[in-house]
Formats: sequence, C-alpha cells, structure tokens
Amino acid sequence: MKKSIIVAAAMMVTVSTQAQTKRTDDFHAKYQLKEVVVMSRHNIRSPLTSGGAAYMRVTPHEWFKWSSPSSQLSLRGGVLETEMGQFFRKWVVSEGLLPDNYRPEGDEVLFYANSRQRTFATAKYFSAGFLPFANVEITHKLAEDKMDPMFTAKFTKMNDAYRQQVLSEIQALHGGPQAWMAAQKPTLDLMEEVLDMAHSPAALGGDTLHFSFDNMTFKIEKDDEPRMTGGYTLANSVADALVLQCYESESMTAFGHELTVEQWRAICGVKEVYDGLLFTTHAAAVNLAHPLVSRIREELNRSDRKFMFLCGHDSNLASIGAALRFNYPETENALELHTPIGSKLVFEKWSDGSEDYVAINMVFASVQQLQGRTLLSTDVPPMVLPVTVEGLTANGDGLYRLTDLDARFAEAMAEYDAIEDATAVAALTPNTQHPTPSARVIPISEGRSYTLSGTQANDSTRGIVISDHQKVVRK
Repeated sequence: MKKSIIVAAAMMVTVSTQAQTKRTDDFHAKYQLKEVVVMSRHNIRSPLTSGGAAYMRVTPHEWFKWSSPSSQLSLRGGVLETEMGQFFRKWVVSEGLLPDNYRPEGDEVLFYANSRQRTFATAKYFSAGFLPFANVEITHKLAEDKMDPMFTAKFTKMNDAYRQQVLSEIQALHGGPQAWMAAQKPTLDLMEEVLDMAHSPAALGGDTLHFSFDNMTFKIEKDDEPRMTGGYTLANSVADALVLQCYESESMTAFGHELTVEQWRAICGVKEVYDGLLFTTHAAAVNLAHPLVSRIREELNRSDRKFMFLCGHDSNLASIGAALRFNYPETENALELHTPIGSKLVFEKWSDGSEDYVAINMVFASVQQLQGRTLLSTDVPPMVLPVTVEGLTANGDGLYRLTDLDARFAEAMAEYDAIEDATAVAALTPNTQHPTPSARVIPISEGRSYTLSGTQANDSTRGIVISDHQKVVRK
C-alpha cells in the first residue's frame, strides 16, 4: 500500500518554489527576518461525533479505529505536529531569528490556542518540536473543549440588511448554493458507491437512501456561527470522516475501493463547498474573522515579539483569507484545495533597515508526508506556497510593504466597525420576490438599496451598495 501512496503522490504537480526555505544570498544581504506570525489549523483529529453518529450509519462497513476520542487530536496528528515544529525550529535558526535550543525571554514568544483539545494539543506538540529545551506555556482562555471567542467564527454584529447582504453574497458564489452543490453530484454518487450506502443501516431503516442537497436553509444570527441545514450537511460530515480516515489509516483505499488522488480531492471538495458557502463571503468574513484579524494586525506591528503561534480551525483560515482578500494558492500534493489539515498561514516580517515588509505563505505537509510521518527539515521541507493579496503588489522579492498590508487589515476592521448592530433580530422567512430552493432569506423592500453598514442608500450614495439583492459598485 505504501508504494501506491508514493506513486499517487508522484503523479501530482511537483513542488513549486519554496519561498520560505529557498531565500537567496542576495535576498539575505538585503533583509533580516524580524518576526514570524503563524495562524495554524489543528492537525489530524478523529471525526467530530462518534457512537451513533450519522456518518457511521451510512455504511455497513466498520470505520477506522481511532486513536483518540471524538473530535480530539489523533496520535498521528501529535507526531506530525511535532515534526512540523522541528521544521520551523530549523528554519528560524537558519534565518538567525532565534538560537538553537532557545529558551524564551519575556514576551518574545507566545503560543495562543483555542481551548478545544485538538487545537491546544496541536500547539503543545508544535511547541515541543519548535522549542525542545523550553516547557512552553500554551495560552488558552477557557475550560477544556470550550470555544474561545477569539477563534469562534461567529457573528458579533447583526441587522436585517446586513443579514440579507451575507445571504446575497452566498447566492452569488459559483452560481448559487444549489448549482454549486449540484456540481458535486458525481462525487456524491462515488461516495455512495464507496460506502455501499444502499446496504447501510440508514438505507435499510428507510431514513437515508442517498446524499442530497435539497431543503437547504442558512441561519445567519448574532452570537452564532453561520449554519446550514438540509441534506448536504450529511454529505459534508461523511466527506470529512472519509478524508480523515485516509490520512490516519495510511491508505488511499476506502472500504475496499482504491481511489485516485483526483477522487480524494473531489471528496474533499464536498466539504470545501460547505465551508466556502458559510465562511468565505467577504461580507460574512469581516464579521467572523474580526477578532483574529485584529490580533494578527497587532502582532505584526509589535517590535518585541519574535514568534507568535495561533491555533484554531479551517474556518479561521477561510474567514481570515476572505476578510483580507487573500488569494490562497491551489495546493500541490494535498487533498484539500486551499487549507489542508494542519496547514499554517505564515506571516514573515522582514526589514531592510529602513522599512518593514511581509511575506505570506501557506505551509502544509503533503499527503505522503502525512501518511509517511516524514521527518521535516530545511532539506526535506513541507509544502510552501505563496499567498497573494488582491489589490496589492509585491516587490521583486515577493514581499509586501507592511504599511500597505496594515492598510488592508485596517480596511477590514473598518468594514466591521461600520456594521450596525440591531438589538432585535428578525426571524428568517422565505424571500417571495426572489424565490430560491437553496436558502431562506430576509425580504428587503422592493427598489431599496443598502450600504455595507446596513443603512439605506440613496441615488447619491457612492461605493459598494446592495441593490435588488446584488452587490453594485457606484463610482
């Protein structure tokens, strides 16, 4: 089986320029690394639910025997994160940012994780590989397995017009949720075949015969994450469990079906549609990601910090990217398209002596590195792909001016500040003027337009407005 993994990986695109690990002598003559800020997704976990979970009932076959309780970091995830920490240690030492076997002094190093076991443990294992001579304290704010507001992608402001704006942007993604999900139909059929769903307890019990994407609604409410209900939520849960099993079992085979890398990426795509609809519209993201956008901006403007590690979830990476208008690269040698398991959004702050610059990379382990538990180093690095920023131009060395990037952070924060927070939240009702089977929305009076802050616009209003459920730029 190991051979098939290697062969499958070799068929994928070869590793691109390793910007983080292949800096030239000319580059180092011009710049000095001053700080690194890492926004990490947790590593491999067990599925989010267990026992009588819905995903377990859609197949007559037995799922993988997980090494951790439901939703917690697996043993493999811990090993992989330690290896990733060792890679970062070798890299920052080679750049002269920290000495080898460094013991932090003052506020130079900070680890801050969500209080979920899988995020806290990811940070702890990374720290063991990154600073083996130091017993690093992992900052977390709440009791075990509680969600820290910093890492909870929830709406903290809401009004009816803003809710409509979010739903309108959801409707605009890839031709609308129904169309986007319908495009997954061949993959849903593949999943049913792989699972032998027709002979599953769910099918025999008459409650679930096929994956579907009907009866879909979106819940957009204050103090809650964006939520989707309907048949597609089951497909999302099962796709998540299948991919995690692929990683943990060291096998590209699922229930006796040998799947290609392209088929596994398609299965990952089922989950990415779900996450994309909920977390990657810009209107939603400036709200959902506001705490982390604020914190990362603060970190990049500090002079006393050398290394900051934040650990959260894929929803955090997705919403940060959408809020700041980052263009995440399409991955190489990974199953997920943009934010693989354990991936890190890395901000490198460099100085030329007179001005500060930032490089932004997505760092993640390849499929073969995840399954083979490869020892990572600067000679055997993980995947490192550059992240670009819409509307900003990097210099010839691939760096953005910190002042320009800071202005982008400030813009996203200003958009959040402009959202008016209504104390009363109306219930969701179907939009009769623009019926759609894929969402329930708040009706807005015909002919009215609204600004990004949710206030009514008039004919003289310029900038971005929502008019007849569409985003319009008035110049």
